[in-house]
Amino acid sequence: MRLRMLVLAIASLLLIAGTVLVFGAFDAHSHSVSDTIRPFLITMAPIWAAFGLACWMAIRAGTAGRDHR
Repeated sequence: MRLRMLVLAIASLLLIAGTVLVFGAFDAHSHSVSDTIRPFLITMAPIWAAFGLACWMAIRAGTAGRDHR
């Protein structure tokens, strides 16, 4: 369980770094806020949602084998 949490923490940090880089890429070529925010959200929202679901499943799978008394 401890290793799983470490992997999820590292993956979270990488996703945050990737999110900042994606935002920078969109912002470098935009002329207005809507030129930046709309494509950024369309791109990153599904990735964050999938990551959140994967984390939830990984944490839940780690606790499914335990005997809860």
